[in-house]
Amino acid sequence: MTHSYALRSPVKAGSEKPLLVCFSHLRWDFVWQRPQHLLSRAVKHYDVLIIEEPVFKAGAKPHMDVSDRPQGVTIAVPVLPEGLSHEDILAEQHDLIEELIGREATGPRVFWYYTPMAMAFTSDLECDLCVYDNMDELSLFRGASQELLDLESALFARCDLVFTGGMSLYEAKRHRHRSVHGFPSSIDFNHFSQARSIDTDPDDQAQIPHVRLGFFGVVDERMDIDLLAEVAELRPDWQFVMIGPVVKIDPSTLPQRPNIHWLGGKSYNELPNYLSGWDVGFMNFALNEATKFISPTKTPEFLAAGVPVVSTPITDVVRPYGEKGLVEIAKDAKEVVAKVETILARPKDAWLAKVDRHLAAGSWDKTWSSMHKLMLDATGDAAIDRPASSLPIYATTPAE
Repeated sequence: MTHSYALRSPVKAGSEKPLLVCFSHLRWDFVWQRPQHLLSRAVKHYDVLIIEEPVFKAGAKPHMDVSDRPQGVTIAVPVLPEGLSHEDILAEQHDLIEELIGREATGPRVFWYYTPMAMAFTSDLECDLCVYDNMDELSLFRGASQELLDLESALFARCDLVFTGGMSLYEAKRHRHRSVHGFPSSIDFNHFSQARSIDTDPDDQAQIPHVRLGFFGVVDERMDIDLLAEVAELRPDWQFVMIGPVVKIDPSTLPQRPNIHWLGGKSYNELPNYLSGWDVGFMNFALNEATKFISPTKTPEFLAAGVPVVSTPITDVVRPYGEKGLVEIAKDAKEVVAKVETILARPKDAWLAKVDRHLAAGSWDKTWSSMHKLMLDATGDAAIDRPASSLPIYATTPAE
């Protein structure tokens, strides 16, 4: 059910859980990734309200569009008229959020930031605990502004805990705050391991011959499309299955060849069906500013699906996956071809056994549990609301 007006209290009626308000630059309904994995687990302990970036509609009266999702979270989207100045956009967001949750907390509440930009309209609102889950080095993305850098500094000054989405990002941020903790991308093993036992192809993949190399994820400036084109040209008998929405780049710039198949975005639930039919995963990330600190969630997801991977030398893939022989690393098209041929020629069982030993140590459940313990410790609530099992704290790669 969608409410097109601001609710005085987003806290569920009669709930005794604290409120966790997340400020996100990513849409909940876009691609299932880190925020969804973590916050769908946070609902066990918090009433989770996710405030997204505004949408603009001609002639709209400013209001908050509030709706629930099956995972137990509540989504609030500011709806604003077109043509507002930057200052007015910030002011309207501030007023809508204040109307929704109040400037002062009526009960315990946590602010959880994915985007420092939200500091521009939330810095005067009270919270008991402030968390920055720093999943990417946003300042290095295309179009990043000085304002973003300034607001991130303000967020570091305000927050109690900083979590980072990878270990290279942890190294880069550890000296900027007193309490920084590395939580690289984890794995929903049960979901992706379904791919190992699926033997029917989705309709739009069924007619594509083998050998198949596959990619899934957002197609943006982080993808090396030239490398894809070069490998596809070197091996016209190999098929390249590319899954994901195209964002921030012109779709007309994507290489078009008979053996490159752009299948568009697929739902999280559909992914194992596609991965089950791939011979090799291809992580053709560009080596640029936007990828300097990424820790791709898809690395362990490919491995859980039982799909061997060739990746460009992204730091958080080389360490630990490349060093442990779990992922093949290639820096140019000829190396990609050689590494794929190595994978196709080798028996799979020994590699898969090594993969499973590595993945057994990590899960999103453990990552969330470790984060939650740090949150409780930071608020002095360590004695209450503690999960029955004492899970280890993962301050390094969870699946080590």
